[in-house]
Amino acid sequence: MNYETLYAFMAATAALAISPGPDNIYVLMQSLVNGKKYGLATMAGLMSGCIVHTTLLAFGVSAIIKQSDVLFFGIKLLGAIYLFFLAYKVFKSDASLVISKEGVGRKSLGALFKQGFIMNVLNPKVTIFFLAFFPGFLFSDSVSTVVQFYILGALFVLVSSVIFGSIALLSGVISSRIKENPGIGGYLKWLQIIVFVGIAVYLLISDK
Repeated sequence: MNYETLYAFMAATAALAISPGPDNIYVLMQSLVNGKKYGLATMAGLMSGCIVHTTLLAFGVSAIIKQSDVLFFGIKLLGAIYLFFLAYKVFKSDASLVISKEGVGRKSLGALFKQGFIMNVLNPKVTIFFLAFFPGFLFSDSVSTVVQFYILGALFVLVSSVIFGSIALLSGVISSRIKENPGIGGYLKWLQIIVFVGIAVYLLISDK
């Protein structure tokens, strides 16, 4: 078992979770408008959806690995291309972070959990991202690929939950810091670009 691969996966997951995106911004806004526990409920829904994507990935890609190394390499190649594309989209995007409470309605904890779950499960971009992200981080020749994908999925949920939960609990402080330091968006933007490009390169050079 290659623990360095797992550590690299966790570091990449942490960097992606910190980088501004629709999910962590949504958690932040729900926490600011409705309260911290509502942000945590939203986070729980989003992370539950990740389990569904992990299951689809584990059984789908594991079957492909058993069939052909060439097909698996094709998946990694397309994944790398997709990650380069995401890096380019981030590069072309506006780096500014705007915190606005407009349009954020009040909902129950259950409703926010359900909405977070549905937002994640029905988002095809999450499936594509998991397909691009996970295969290059398989870490063992002795553990079945299905189990490896579930371990990676569990680590992804764990690391993302810690960071998203911190965003919910520290929403007031984070919002104030963003307003006081408008240039922080630029740093987070380049962090996201570096992570996307780094993962893409890793996929291309990884042995598995």
